[in-house]
Amino acid sequence: MSKTGLLLEAFEGRNQTVPVWFMRQAGRYLPEYQAIKKKYSLEEMFSTPELAAEITCLPIEKLGVDAAILFADILTLPKAMGCDVRFDSPEGPVITQTIQQTQLHDLDDLPYIRKIIQLVRQQLPAHIPLIGFAGSPFTVLVYLLEQGSSLNCSRTIRYIFEEPEKYHHLMDLLTKNTIRYYQLQKKAGIQVFQLFDTWAGILRPSDYSHLVLPYVSKIFEAIDLPSIYYAKNCHHLLPLMDKTKADFLSVCHTVVLGHHTTIEKTKKGIQGNLFNGLLYADQETLKKEIRDVLIGGQKHKKYIFNLSHGVLPDVSWEKLKFIADEVHAFPWKR
Repeated sequence: MSKTGLLLEAFEGRNQTVPVWFMRQAGRYLPEYQAIKKKYSLEEMFSTPELAAEITCLPIEKLGVDAAILFADILTLPKAMGCDVRFDSPEGPVITQTIQQTQLHDLDDLPYIRKIIQLVRQQLPAHIPLIGFAGSPFTVLVYLLEQGSSLNCSRTIRYIFEEPEKYHHLMDLLTKNTIRYYQLQKKAGIQVFQLFDTWAGILRPSDYSHLVLPYVSKIFEAIDLPSIYYAKNCHHLLPLMDKTKADFLSVCHTVVLGHHTTIEKTKKGIQGNLFNGLLYADQETLKKEIRDVLIGGQKHKKYIFNLSHGVLPDVSWEKLKFIADEVHAFPWKR
């Protein structure tokens, strides 16, 4: 077995087997996670290093995946910048104050995040890298403006067009601190990072090009680690995403691997993109769909298998184990 492992080999295009990991793999679908959740609040799980490290490592042996991803929330950073974020609402994270009521400040330190990373690195096998992550400045700002999740992001769109100067000021502030957050994670020991742009797909390409792209570009230029850029509903944005210095583009199910002009021509690696709804499918259907994604992935010199979005909370962990086994068994010929 390689000392660096399949995932890091994929960044160099020298892996002989396809690496696989899953967004939200350290989550609610795991029985062990549910057992912990019965004893502790989500806030305690995020902020207690020993608990968060344990949860981060849970999927490695159970699923046979090729990377761990830090167990944290996309709103960890803005909470550390002064936002009042409540994690234990049944509807998901809730931000109790409007952006006008919040006094955002620069990130100072997050000792518990550093400790989680250090503990995870001590516990992981040498060939399993730890992926750090953060939300993109735009996606984080959407959550701050909407005060949680939203169906149409109307407050965000209104803010962009009615308060353009304030919008760009906040994007500058969030970008600077996202870089600080990644630098903290890097110093603590992450080996790869993924930037999540969950809400970028609500924008037109022309808007994305000046509202989002300059800011995410600064992040990928600033952090010297293997990197992945994920955007949900990204089909129309790929030509612009390709302009960043991310090493990999992680694509959702709106993209068909092997049938999109940008990803056929890009020199970047591609990650993705089994539709996460297929986690409810029967085994034969799932097996066919996995193979279809892998055949599309073969067209790329550098490729990592993942889902279109995060693992859904009520799926069977055995389905994910099945996927990992199928991916590893696939004859990888490029």
